[in-house]
Amino acid sequence: MTRFVLRAAVAALGLWLASRWVDGIHFADQATLVIAALLLGLVNALLRPLIVLLTLPLTVLSLGLFMFVINAMMLELVAWLLQPRFTLAGFRAALLGAIVVGLAGVVGSWFIGPRPRVTVVVSRGAGAPPSDTTGT
Repeated sequence: MTRFVLRAAVAALGLWLASRWVDGIHFADQATLVIAALLLGLVNALLRPLIVLLTLPLTVLSLGLFMFVINAMMLELVAWLLQPRFTLAGFRAALLGAIVVGLAGVVGSWFIGPRPRVTVVVSRGAGAPPSDTTGT
């Protein structure tokens, strides 16, 4: 839960930076900014994987550059859901904003650390001898 809150804070920071640096991105207040960050995390977790899968041929043909378009579409979806409190003035603003938010996420991941990985632990029971896999 702590990692989610940290990632949401990084997304909020990225959205705030995008609203300052990119013309055409506007938030009504800080509460809308926080809601947009949480909603962007939700959209990226639930909808983005499906969109990435469906557009995989375009992403491969564009050598991955189409991912910027997908990120801009996710940002536009969040803005559409939060109208009129979060507005984007066109696709250019969404694309540049998605780049700023993405870069903030990369820098934030350096400080937060990598995503946790799943580890499989096999227990052989209390009486089982340890297996020797070294070959000696």
